[in-house]
Amino acid sequence: MNLFRSKKPYVFTGMLAFSLFSGVVSAQTVWLDQLDLSAATQGYGVPGKNKSIDGKTMTIAGKTFSRGFGTHAVSSLTILMQGKASLFTAQVGIDDEVKGHEPAVVFEVYGDGKKLWSSGVMHLGDAAKSCSVPLTGVQKMELVVTDGGNGNYYDHANWADASITTTDVAGTKTWNPIATVPYILTPKAPATPRINGSTVTGARPGSPFQYRIAATGDRPMTFTAKGLPNGLQLDNQTGIITGTLPAKGSYTVTLGAQNAKGKTTRQLRIVCGDKVALTPPMGWNSWNCFAGEVSADKVKRAADAMVKSGLVNHGWTYINIDDFWQNHRDSKDSTLRGKLRDDNGNIVPNVRFGNMKALADYVHNAGMKIGLYSSPGPWTCGGCAGSYGYEKQDAESYAKWGFDYLKYDWCSYGGVINGMKDNDPYKVSSLSYRGGNELATAKRPFELMGNYLQQQPRDIVFSLCQYGMSDVWKWGDSVNGSCWRTTNDITDTWASVKEIALAQDKAAAWARPGNWNDPDMLVVGTVGWGNPHPSKLKPDEQYLHLSLWSLFSAPLLIGCDMEKLDDFTINLLTNDEVIAIDQDPLGKQATCVQTIGDLRIYVKQLEDGSRAVGFCNFGLESATLDYKAFDKLGLTGKQQVRDLWRQQNITRIDTRSGALPVKVPAHGVLLYKFTSVK
Repeated sequence: MNLFRSKKPYVFTGMLAFSLFSGVVSAQTVWLDQLDLSAATQGYGVPGKNKSIDGKTMTIAGKTFSRGFGTHAVSSLTILMQGKASLFTAQVGIDDEVKGHEPAVVFEVYGDGKKLWSSGVMHLGDAAKSCSVPLTGVQKMELVVTDGGNGNYYDHANWADASITTTDVAGTKTWNPIATVPYILTPKAPATPRINGSTVTGARPGSPFQYRIAATGDRPMTFTAKGLPNGLQLDNQTGIITGTLPAKGSYTVTLGAQNAKGKTTRQLRIVCGDKVALTPPMGWNSWNCFAGEVSADKVKRAADAMVKSGLVNHGWTYINIDDFWQNHRDSKDSTLRGKLRDDNGNIVPNVRFGNMKALADYVHNAGMKIGLYSSPGPWTCGGCAGSYGYEKQDAESYAKWGFDYLKYDWCSYGGVINGMKDNDPYKVSSLSYRGGNELATAKRPFELMGNYLQQQPRDIVFSLCQYGMSDVWKWGDSVNGSCWRTTNDITDTWASVKEIALAQDKAAAWARPGNWNDPDMLVVGTVGWGNPHPSKLKPDEQYLHLSLWSLFSAPLLIGCDMEKLDDFTINLLTNDEVIAIDQDPLGKQATCVQTIGDLRIYVKQLEDGSRAVGFCNFGLESATLDYKAFDKLGLTGKQQVRDLWRQQNITRIDTRSGALPVKVPAHGVLLYKFTSVK
């Protein structure tokens, strides 16, 4: 064949391609493990280069792989390819190192924001699935591993034998464009008194009442409360209101705070009725920080840090103990070994905790409230004693000890939905999600405990932790729930926060005072589930995280080490105007009313008639526009626009003719309040 007689270029496939017109172009293989994997975000551990998350040889359904990327859901890795790649291939699956558990994941490949391939749900033991994705013209590829629908516990995922075919090796690189340098937005609170926190609080008749006036400003400070109903009294030095309300009623109290620099007042509405948690609970939870290493001493130190840091002066109230205050089914740790219950069936705290009433008193004396954790199954998620068969006794113990909050986690209940085999709890797995998607089964254990909590002589916020199964937001109130998880566990990764945030609209209509959708805890500060590290969320991602959770009227539970609060984290958690959006008494949850590319705009109606608007950028590029579609935000006429993070008015807009300049950083937010003006 005479090539030179043809007018068409001839291209030879393989490692080398030749064209008479364009010269020699190499089509080469770039292995994923040759790239910088530190750009990945993932739910646990560090990216494994040619290793699993646990640092072992990658093994899927008995087959080993020497090359690849070991990760943990929820995971994301973005790769720049300049449009020069032609193919991505990999073998994907769950690593065998998690045998004995029930992980499930979905592997996904995105190209320039569009989903190109999905593995479907994969389980432990499934043979590796071949992934082959054409990439012609794709600029950016994102490799994502999501939870398979049953929580991301033990979701050890492998992109094995993963490679990219490209003509531009040098231009193929991992990418994380989000700025990493922290920056402060919230102005420092003034030296003059300012009263913060919720403006409404609820209690039931006859229950012990406690409310701490949250106020910033120089100390010493004295407090007043005019119009307190009979049965309540104020300590004017601490600002703590205590007592008991004998009957139902609503009372408007004028709170006052005074120091050497000035004085201020603000109204508080006290509602004595059937509901508690009339605004979303705010506080701290031990799990995301200490996990199984929690102790009474650490809980006390967290309470001390809440006061010392000044967070208590911004309305942060609860100190919640998560799993591992009980004894464990088979731990080698001597501090977790002991009788699960006494001879009368009462739950026995492990030796790290001892006197639970003394611990509750310690927290109450600081003007805060305290929470606890259990499961309707025989075991908690971590393998400690649960409440199955002892619900009434446990509810009575919590009340006797003086606890104000119960997080009740589905965990092992899936193993006893048809009763306990041979009446032997040790035959029940600590984790089973069976039955959670059957409405009657899903409601049963929470209804049981909810009724017992209602019978106690103190108010206990009931937090249903069952990951949104059976649309819990539709029935959580009917089992006396105050709040309920809408999602699987959060991790300190962008992929996790994004996935959870984008799934919240479906539950929004059921949010109201006393009933809150819970997208899980805040992952800011030093977290780590027993392996402490600064949150993997970049600064802009943390601003977006807290902004959205406030727009969502979500319970705000800090999950970090309270003794390691850096300036950025304190600043993030002490913006009273942002907190006020979360605590707004109307109790409406924001929803996304408009999407412009990767920019999603959330709107929340507020009690005073104004609206909080979050311009939220979920994309990898800055979003810049002159915004004019105010009708979509429910805004008319002239509006004062206030930047809540910077706590300053920025402009006045006539919605009929004006435009609002909007520039939102990648993975960032602008949180504005729009107030009608004449």
